[in-house]
Amino acid sequence: MALASIVIPCLKGLSAHRLVLTGFAPANLLHAHSFADILNEDTGEGYQRPFNAQHSQDFRRYIKEQGSSTIPLTLNLRPPADGRWYVKDVGSSVELVIESDAGKVMAQVDCQHRLGYLADLPISLPFMCFLGLSRQEEMEVFSIINSKAKGLSRSLLDYHEAQFAHDLAAERPELFIALHLNNSETSPWRRRLNLGGNTTSGLKRIVSLRMIQQAIHDFLRMTRILGDMPVQSAASTVESFWQAVASTMPDAWADPRRHMLTKGIGVYALTHIAADIYLETRDARCTCDSRTFAAALSDFVEKIDWTNGGSLKGYGGQGGVKAAVAYIREIRRRTKYKVIGG
Repeated sequence: MALASIVIPCLKGLSAHRLVLTGFAPANLLHAHSFADILNEDTGEGYQRPFNAQHSQDFRRYIKEQGSSTIPLTLNLRPPADGRWYVKDVGSSVELVIESDAGKVMAQVDCQHRLGYLADLPISLPFMCFLGLSRQEEMEVFSIINSKAKGLSRSLLDYHEAQFAHDLAAERPELFIALHLNNSETSPWRRRLNLGGNTTSGLKRIVSLRMIQQAIHDFLRMTRILGDMPVQSAASTVESFWQAVASTMPDAWADPRRHMLTKGIGVYALTHIAADIYLETRDARCTCDSRTFAAALSDFVEKIDWTNGGSLKGYGGQGGVKAAVAYIREIRRRTKYKVIGG
């Protein structure tokens, strides 16, 4: 005998310019027929942050208390319906009908942590459900709702912005270059940037997308390289610098936990040195490639202790970056002087 369809009484109306259903349903029912679309950094599918078990457990404890409440859960019935769900007019209201075997047809646009641990609770919760938003449209709604949310990775929001851009290279060149570093087959940063999602990749994500793009923004500002070449070529130049860093300091690069190269101070300070080398090479009317960067770096990088307890220990914040840059520049200046002076 076939199981009866699930019927949820609702009202239908507009949330600003989007058609939505609003209603109430048991938490366990909503949990059974909804899912969170977590960003998979390996495939590029999804858009949400990873599940936070503690956050969800806290909400479960709270919602079971007398006097508890919550704002409506935000969901979306994904297209195509294929008969798995439909909306039936019933006088002045409507009914959301979900086939018993439909499975998880609603995306949890803004409620994954509230629903996460409620699979067994029949407690009634309010919800607002969009009808047939695409994943891209869902992502836009999610980003607007959560752009100021505490704990939401700025890198994840930046990744969303990259998906929305019509011409990312023109609109956000620093983000375009950062994603190039993460995606290029020849980049030492390949699949090493944390985009704010989940990954099963064997490589550890060691730096956030936000940090790299901020460093690149500084490089673009200091060099004005986009006045010399298109952004795609500038991306190759930035990649060449980091290839040189990895090749001249292979041990430190291979052990990021114990060295400063891929920590904030190291990334920002080395970016300033990259700008110095690029400007010197441009002024000399020479080609600036990975070999050029490697030659310049090899003159002085061994004079610096890049370990966590070494030369850059204790530097922090913007003031720390300036001090670290000044220190590295001084080491480089002394090394160049010794070479010139014999």
